[in-house]
Amino acid sequence: MFKKDISPGSKSKVKSSVQRAIRTQITTTYPLLAPYIDEIIPKKEQLDAMKIPDRVTLYLIGPTPLFFQHMTDAILPHLKLVHRFPTCFPSIRIDRGAIRFVLSGATLMAPGITSTGGRLPSGDKDEEGLYGESQKGSVGEGEREGGGWYGGRELEEGEPVAVCAEGKEEACAVGVLSMGTKEVKEKGKGPVVEEGHYLGDGLWKLSTE
Repeated sequence: MFKKDISPGSKSKVKSSVQRAIRTQITTTYPLLAPYIDEIIPKKEQLDAMKIPDRVTLYLIGPTPLFFQHMTDAILPHLKLVHRFPTCFPSIRIDRGAIRFVLSGATLMAPGITSTGGRLPSGDKDEEGLYGESQKGSVGEGEREGGGWYGGRELEEGEPVAVCAEGKEEACAVGVLSMGTKEVKEKGKGPVVEEGHYLGDGLWKLSTE
């Protein structure tokens, strides 16, 4: 979505009623962020909306980018926010070989996730309580490499997801699943995450000062 460099657009103040609705939308979409919502969007701080290309709205507090939204699609976190709260977003992990493709803006394909270095939710309900734990959680050292969570619940088509990477501490992309994780395991091929936001893209480099 942001393969090319983009210029900052005009900013407008978000009305308090709309700001409350956005806070609700965020905590509904990302329940694990609920304890931190007052830190992310303080009630007394002014939330701004910046219009950027392709009918996308970027939400900011001061110069800090928080979320972006294409028209009325799912609201997605800026990677800088994912890096602040890495265990609060549904995650999948790609293998080392897929990293360069994701960071060039290519569609993420199933083989990059179903390989040995990739990781998808286990589908094991016994792991549901492990959501949001650190890398040293009870599932074992290294199981949460990449900083995200990989719990028991399968993720559905259309859900927002953070893309972590084998051997890396921070997420490298965010996007929306074009295929549910159970289907990814069954098929082992096809596109999984399309057009989103990745490290080094136009949104990452956008000056919001």
